[in-house]
Amino acid sequence: MRARYDVVIVGYGPVGALLAILLAQRGWQVGVLEKQPAAYPLPRAVHFDHEVARILQSAGLGAQLGALTEAADAYEWRNAAGATLLRFASAPVGLSGWPDANMFAQPELERLLDARVRQLASIDVHRGCEVVAADTGDTGASVTAVAPDGRRQAACASFVVGCDGANSLVRSALGSTVTDLGFFFDWLIVDVLPHRPVVWRPLNVQVCDPARPTTLVSGGPGRRRWEFMRLPGERIEDLNTAATAWRLLAPWDVTPENVTLERHTVYRFQARWVDGWRRGRLVLAGDAAHQMPPFAGQGMCSGLRDAANLAWKIDLVLRGQAREALLDTYASERIPHVRATIDFSMALGKVICIADSVEAAARDAAMAAETAAGREPASPPPLSIGPGLLSTSGARAGRLFVQGRVRRGAAEGRFDDVLGGGWTLVSPAGDPAAVLDAQTRAFFASLGGRSAHLGAGGDLHDLDGTYARWFESAGVAVALQRPDFYLFGTAAELAGANELVCALRAQLSGER
Repeated sequence: MRARYDVVIVGYGPVGALLAILLAQRGWQVGVLEKQPAAYPLPRAVHFDHEVARILQSAGLGAQLGALTEAADAYEWRNAAGATLLRFASAPVGLSGWPDANMFAQPELERLLDARVRQLASIDVHRGCEVVAADTGDTGASVTAVAPDGRRQAACASFVVGCDGANSLVRSALGSTVTDLGFFFDWLIVDVLPHRPVVWRPLNVQVCDPARPTTLVSGGPGRRRWEFMRLPGERIEDLNTAATAWRLLAPWDVTPENVTLERHTVYRFQARWVDGWRRGRLVLAGDAAHQMPPFAGQGMCSGLRDAANLAWKIDLVLRGQAREALLDTYASERIPHVRATIDFSMALGKVICIADSVEAAARDAAMAAETAAGREPASPPPLSIGPGLLSTSGARAGRLFVQGRVRRGAAEGRFDDVLGGGWTLVSPAGDPAAVLDAQTRAFFASLGGRSAHLGAGGDLHDLDGTYARWFESAGVAVALQRPDFYLFGTAAELAGANELVCALRAQLSGER
């Protein structure tokens, strides 16, 4: 282990691995410390959305996601009689240019992330290395770890990021308090490998049966997952057995003759968030900062969003292109969406986890009335961020921007693959870079900024009309996209591109 890194990451799950990749791609030396000697081999998370697919694309995994995932057509809720209560449709191409809902097996994603990490020479991964202390100073942070042979080792870094899960050591070092919403339900998770291909339509189903609330979802290509809620008075040790798993699977015609039982375990679903995500040079991400019930499939997604938001901000601070205060926007931007997602997940759980038949009948009637009236009983929070590094004028600042298919010369594909990521000015009305004054153009170039003209006469062709539709709907002429794909801001006229970039410079320098 080196004595010093630019960034030390504690924890090598998907969030820690992704953050390491995003930092190393920007040229930083990263040390990753993971107390487990080997990756956990069994399934856990099984869903990520279109935005997270784009984030993984930015980490160099885009070409491999198709083989890793199974796109979901819908998530349908049914009552005990089989009647549909609610249906969340999933588009094959979502806002970010990927399917809305992607089902996968976490060990396979972790293998892809690990392979990408090993392609980047500036990342050191130390497994079996448990961090026992972390501290922060005015200009850096440090960790003390116990190596597999029992030796204590120390490492310093400009920043230490705790991606070390629900029992985070780094969170303890921060002294942050945890807000626990008291939402506790135990569910038996059963993962199986069908012996022959099976077509499930819809792919994901929630059975809101008070006799036993049950979830059936894809576990990724060639896998299937059942989740069974623990009923009042049922003991966890009785529920968490292979015999119980087979008994609960039997009504679905799932037996040892047609599937292999890959895993059974009981999880306690919880809803918690941390009030402080940063103290000095110590920062939290993923489950170390928040936990939520799985009903919206957003637990891992939220952690990967954390990494995408944090990586480019640490990069700017390390390069001296932004003050350290920029990192205050990490929590201010991410916490509102995390809290809204936790609230949404809990709202879904309160509908699902009803074990009383009278209460369930009332729920079914209320949801049927909502559907008949043309109203959705529940809808996910919009993909937006809270107050932070955003333009104070113009529309749609803080909203997730689209990704469509484009062509430039002989290159054709998704926008990020053809043009590249990072700060990007986009317009159908002309080349935004052409309206920047010399000083502003030099500043934008120092950030690695790019310019995209997607209209007539432009260098990029909008193959499916994705950008034409978005700009027409937004009623703007230019958009400034951040490295995490959220909009810094927009302008009504092409000339407003100069004002947008000037506003960005002022905020990064603290002039505002």
